[in-house]
Amino acid sequence: MKALIFDLDGTLIDSVYPHALAWQQTLNEADLPVPAWEVQRHLGISGKLLVKTLARARGRAFEDAVIRQLEARHDELYKTYAHLQRPLPGAIDLLRFLIDHRIAHGIATSGRRSEISGSLEALGIGPATIVIDGGSRSAKPEPDLFVACQEALRVPRTQCLVIGDAVWDIHSARRAGILGVGVLTGGSGEQELYNAGAMRVYRDAAALLTGIDELGLEFTPARAASAGRGWHPVAQIKRLLRRK
Repeated sequence: MKALIFDLDGTLIDSVYPHALAWQQTLNEADLPVPAWEVQRHLGISGKLLVKTLARARGRAFEDAVIRQLEARHDELYKTYAHLQRPLPGAIDLLRFLIDHRIAHGIATSGRRSEISGSLEALGIGPATIVIDGGSRSAKPEPDLFVACQEALRVPRTQCLVIGDAVWDIHSARRAGILGVGVLTGGSGEQELYNAGAMRVYRDAAALLTGIDELGLEFTPARAASAGRGWHPVAQIKRLLRRK
């Protein structure tokens, strides 16, 4: 494997439950009460699809213009939880590790640029990192976002892995022809992710970093040398943690 493609919310950033609360309040204001747990189960898909799905389950329907208003209201409410947008355990260390070893990677998220800027800043993501957002492409579970990221990375799909926290990420990856790896930091269960087609499931980004050699990523001597050190997974992880 030569590249990793990450989902954002619930995979690298602890933002799933703030999103759920923002959507719950938005839907309550639209006279569509939905329990927070049910909202959480639908996170990872586009806001438009989320609203349509939850409304249909209750015999309701909203016009697209109204849904756009609801999405804007969600964004407004979500900003009030900006102080909770913290990197999940191991996320920054994992990204630093990939950079140090020149391993191709990018982020593909259903979120619009306006709502992910704070998360990208918290992770220290700069303009050089490929970030594909949901602004102009079909959101998950459609494969468009992961395909766009894979194409931007210029790595064959068979040499990529998608890292995500939701069954929607794994379904989308499979439709894109890319293997998926799950993490538990978004609330989906381990068996759920395996049932969706994940090849491996880890507790969080920290556990993934510890077991990164299990993913079959290419670590060549040339890459290790260019980082100024020999490569060994455990030793390198300890070095990275000491740098914090």
